[in-house]
Amino acid sequence: MSRFHALTVTDVTPDTRDSVVVTLQPQSEEQDLFRFEQGQYLTFRRDFDGHEVRRCYSICAGTEDGALKVGIKRVDGGAFSCWAHESMRPGDMVEAMPPLGSFNAPIEPDLARFYVGFAGGSGITPILSILKTVLAREPNSQFTLVYANRQISSIMFREELEDLKNRYLGRLQVIHILKSDAQDTELFSGRVDEQKLNDLFDTLIDPQDIDIAFLCGPHGMMETVRGSLETRGVAADKIRQELFKSDQPGRLPARLRPEVIDGSAKEADLRLTIDGTTREIHMEPGETILEAAHRHNIDAPYSCCAGVCSTCRGKVLEGEVEMAANHALEDDEIRDGYVLTCQSRPLSKRLVVTYDA
Repeated sequence: MSRFHALTVTDVTPDTRDSVVVTLQPQSEEQDLFRFEQGQYLTFRRDFDGHEVRRCYSICAGTEDGALKVGIKRVDGGAFSCWAHESMRPGDMVEAMPPLGSFNAPIEPDLARFYVGFAGGSGITPILSILKTVLAREPNSQFTLVYANRQISSIMFREELEDLKNRYLGRLQVIHILKSDAQDTELFSGRVDEQKLNDLFDTLIDPQDIDIAFLCGPHGMMETVRGSLETRGVAADKIRQELFKSDQPGRLPARLRPEVIDGSAKEADLRLTIDGTTREIHMEPGETILEAAHRHNIDAPYSCCAGVCSTCRGKVLEGEVEMAANHALEDDEIRDGYVLTCQSRPLSKRLVVTYDA
């Protein structure tokens, strides 16, 4: 089971007015722990005024870059993001779990595939990692990025994207769509809605050519993109989507004990395995697996507690649970028994769950 490790901040570079790129260096003996796949994220933790805050930030480097970098966009009132912008300096130590996440597709160097990425705002961060890795490791593949922002000044990684276009001439196309700043072509101005997508698909992107589409950005926008892709005949298994932001307030610790508002909540006996150790614990009515673990002083992993990040993923070996929300697990993972323990409450009297699978 992943645990937190110390990383050294080696660089903090402003990118836009409200975003920074942070470069991190693992301890020499822990380099292998922090080897990542494109599209993965790091979970950080830090104490603020006696409250432990955990936040996930996507890796923005490609796997061939030889560096570990994350993009952090400031959130109003956000404890970790404001600290990163105002106080983080080279030489600081931060704690993070090794990379997690499955927002990617296996690299196939011999294939010539057509990738499309749809990003909104800071949703560009994992997609940047994906496109850099694809272009470097699949020399016959092409990538088109549709990137929506409010205005030019809010485009994250703008100069890096221009450099990549020049480096991979003919293989990378970047389409900027700006909501507020007018552009020469109406197609590139305004909101990313169904009509805008139809215009893009009629003129610049043939959906029939898409081998894999990656979506990351505001939930409503990305659902519109997904719907348009499927309407145009792109199979659901070719579309990978990641929710990049939860509604969790920036300064408040995660609420781990929801209220039980009706009589349907069940109690259960839970056999829980983590780090090779198994314990038998009792779950109170309304508790999630994660809440029960923490109540018994079991250091089970978590970050967002909103069903978004998958840090708390476990596998149900016996019994049944119901997940209140799931924005992280794919259908095949659920079929294999994996659940988000922060969202899972028992439907059976007996549960056997492991974090070690």
